[in-house]
Amino acid sequence: MTLSAAERTRALLADSADDRQADIVDFYTDLHTHPELSMAEHRTAGKVAERLRAAGYDVTEGVGKTGVVGVLQNGEGKTVLVRGDMDALPVKEATGLDYASTRTVDVNGTATPTMHACGHDVHTTCLVATAELLAAHLDSWSGTLVICAQPAEETAEGALAMVDDGLMTRFPRPDVCLGQHVMPGREGTVMHKEGIVMSAAANVDVTIHGRGGHGSQPEFGVDPVAVGAYLVTRLQTIVSREFAPSDPAVLSVTMFHAGSKANVIPNEAVITMNIRVRSDRSKDKMLAAIRRIADAECLAAGCPAPPDVTTYSDFPVTVNDADVVRTVRAAHEELEGGAVIEGATMMGSEDFSELGIPGPGRYDGAPIPYAYWFLGITDPRTWDAAEGDSFADKVVNVPGNHTDKFAPSAPEPTLSTGVRLLTSAALGYL
Repeated sequence: MTLSAAERTRALLADSADDRQADIVDFYTDLHTHPELSMAEHRTAGKVAERLRAAGYDVTEGVGKTGVVGVLQNGEGKTVLVRGDMDALPVKEATGLDYASTRTVDVNGTATPTMHACGHDVHTTCLVATAELLAAHLDSWSGTLVICAQPAEETAEGALAMVDDGLMTRFPRPDVCLGQHVMPGREGTVMHKEGIVMSAAANVDVTIHGRGGHGSQPEFGVDPVAVGAYLVTRLQTIVSREFAPSDPAVLSVTMFHAGSKANVIPNEAVITMNIRVRSDRSKDKMLAAIRRIADAECLAAGCPAPPDVTTYSDFPVTVNDADVVRTVRAAHEELEGGAVIEGATMMGSEDFSELGIPGPGRYDGAPIPYAYWFLGITDPRTWDAAEGDSFADKVVNVPGNHTDKFAPSAPEPTLSTGVRLLTSAALGYL
């Protein structure tokens, strides 16, 4: 009788070396202590490549600048790509962990603290540990395993850079792509959802061109700060007055930069915002509205030139394939039982879905189906003490992704759970 993916996963883990768990934790704490920002993950990539080579993978470094691809061919069968992201964030860590990051890097001449504030150190560790586990038990599966250690998820550059550099053409093209992400939630909770699971997103800069002058003589200039203030207020009407409640959207103005001295009216102001939507149509609508309002406000104020509107860090919608989710979820439910719950569509964003999108200069043919799920990593005591009765209430009252206190529980059992999830998901197809 053929064993299920969950049964094979249990057998693999039971047969692994006694010191394996300690080794995984050591690898994780090393990554956590040495975070690297997007497209600068040189040390991390080197560590990943070293371990994949030692496990028997055919390894290629520098894919999409700092990405790593490991390929292990093991007879006939499907090709499965398992992805983990490697980059950290410009956040000063305040977790109090004895392995907390104290690292700073130079960013445009400024010493910038860095931290794994989104759990990509967990993702990378689980990716490598899964790769090693499957390589050590070739008799338990057949097919081709592609390990993808991706850079620059936080800036929406990494997945696209790897695809543009031949991820789907230079290496075996996968039949399915798999990935996971840690997030606040009771330790060990596994969240699955078919269809749209994460939103599209983009950052937008609006540069307002004014005419500077002395603070005592505003009548001789065009004050870009005043124009920007009107613009910030008017932008808030896009979601509330132009989008239906059934079409969720978010527009957050997060930065407003202008001026250098109290009595000087500056020549320009720059407003930065982040937008979130759930379709390309809605993204086009949002960007058109931003452009229209910015143009109109600058025209009304008599600015000497129209505003410059720049879009970057463009994330596509993440749409899980229903059949892949069902296959992976069945394996996870057999392993984790009641810890597997139905997830919700989030306004957060990911570039993982770039792996499934064909197109000119990328790869030919049909989109590659994928599944992307979430793992709760909050210590049970912290979770239970958080105010609120529902998941939605509690999740806002515990340290979240991109905050200075974000850290997985312990880090065990988070790492072991993450390895079980990735391994069983891959074995659902291998």
